[in-house]
Amino acid sequence: MAGGLLTVVIAGVASLFMAWAIGAGSSGSTPFAPAVGANALSVMRAGFLVGILGFLGATLQGANVSEAVGRELIHGVQLSPLAATTGLLTAALLVAIGVFTGYPIATAFTVTGAIVGVGLALGGTPAWPKYQQIVSLWILTPFVGGGIAYATARILRREDVSEQSSIPLLGALVGIIIANVGFVFLGPPGESASIAQSVASHLSLPAVAGFDLGVVLASLVLAGLVGFALRRELDANMNRGQRRFLLALGGLVAFSAGGSQVGLAIGPLLPLLDPYSIPVVPVLVGGGLGLLAGSWTGAPRMIKALAQDYSALGPRRSIAALIPAFAIAQSAVFFGIPVSFNEIIVSTIIGSGYAASGGGVSGKKMLYTVLAWILSLALALGVAYGAFSAVEAVF
Repeated sequence: MAGGLLTVVIAGVASLFMAWAIGAGSSGSTPFAPAVGANALSVMRAGFLVGILGFLGATLQGANVSEAVGRELIHGVQLSPLAATTGLLTAALLVAIGVFTGYPIATAFTVTGAIVGVGLALGGTPAWPKYQQIVSLWILTPFVGGGIAYATARILRREDVSEQSSIPLLGALVGIIIANVGFVFLGPPGESASIAQSVASHLSLPAVAGFDLGVVLASLVLAGLVGFALRRELDANMNRGQRRFLLALGGLVAFSAGGSQVGLAIGPLLPLLDPYSIPVVPVLVGGGLGLLAGSWTGAPRMIKALAQDYSALGPRRSIAALIPAFAIAQSAVFFGIPVSFNEIIVSTIIGSGYAASGGGVSGKKMLYTVLAWILSLALALGVAYGAFSAVEAVF
């Protein structure tokens, strides 16, 4: 019993290291990179804010992705403490290499590959339906995120479209998404509920054409409030209104990053904790603290890389990049799919950068990044499989 508990503790330390690496290289660097690129926020202040918001997102939204990573990536076996430790250390080392070399390794690719690798080495079978969901999102993200960012940036650049109208409409769209984001503190024990669902439960309105009228009404009211507040800001001072909207979007993306990325760090721990009846909330808090530490100590380097190396962004193109990033991130959290924030943000930054001639998009950097994503998945799977097979043979 003591030996098993010791192995779980070692796995917990590996999970914290993974959380630090994610905070430094993915959830910590990507959300405010467009705001830094648009000179709306300093690098150090961005690192500080993203750490706090990522911690809150991890605590309040991290359960879905954690369950998927810990229990749904492999069939037929349950991860052992040794397997979880090997997978986490393999993924964390690869992500840390990306942090210190300045290239954003796709964390979800790396963790998924490592956990699948050790699971196969344990004798498990591939979870093909889950892989189809994951790969579909990974493939669609650059096209959907980049495409929406490109279209949004083009609209914001049109001279015949007033920014006093277009930006509040985009804010209203963000308000609809916020109204339907799930939070654990709004739902019953073990479940999440959105602001719109909570309001609808008190209104008790009938369903119309399969839609809960209370949810629709609450979503529209929140959208209207956001759009109205943003319109007032823009009327008072256009530049200040754009910066504040940009910072708010960065905060929402940072919160979403914590909710998604913490699962990559603590998900493999969940099967190990079952015999000890440890609830998931304290584990989420621990993972959130690891993300926060990584954001504060290691994120500034990657924030600079993303903000300056991929595209020369202004406020409008930064707004265009963050809106689809927020929507994709919340979709991944809702469906419990591990997703790389580096992939999301890089895709939307590039999409918004292409909307303007002379956007400064680096084709060489893009190619290297895509190759790094593909290699990180394959390398993590192969190294984790080989490392666990070797360790298991020794012990």
